[in-house]
Amino acid sequence: MKNKAVYPGSFDPITNGHVDIIQRGLEIFDKILISVLKNPKKELLFSTKERVDMIQTIFSSQEKVEVKAFDGLLVDFAKKNNAKIIIRGLRAISDFEYEFQMTLMNRKLDPEIETFFLMPNVNYSFLSSKLVKEVSMLGGCLQGLVPMEVEKKLKKKFKIN
Repeated sequence: MKNKAVYPGSFDPITNGHVDIIQRGLEIFDKILISVLKNPKKELLFSTKERVDMIQTIFSSQEKVEVKAFDGLLVDFAKKNNAKIIIRGLRAISDFEYEFQMTLMNRKLDPEIETFFLMPNVNYSFLSSKLVKEVSMLGGCLQGLVPMEVEKKLKKKFKIN
């Protein structure tokens, strides 16, 4: 596929900010492969399977979206899946420094892979999975922060009615 992009992340959980990036990416790319990172070193709320299942449910009607779990080097995963573009979201200056380093390293590892940065809608510029988990754990309102599927799973995880 000519314009296949990989959108990697832990997505623990996926937020409306992630969904915004994916939806806008679909206007640019022929296909987006949402790549859910398996990271045993990271303390995650949801298992890899749970995260993949949630994302597949959210995008079940979107044929231009594929979801796969991965570990190892992102550039190797992209190449294996015939993608030459990595999508990354930038919310703030603090994101830029990290993303800049990662982009340069990925370019060093595979010069054929390009990184495409998208800014989220201003409504989601503050949003992170970490904040969503904290708000959920404390019983706060998640309306507008995550898809309904994710809200249900968070409530179940934290035993909130």
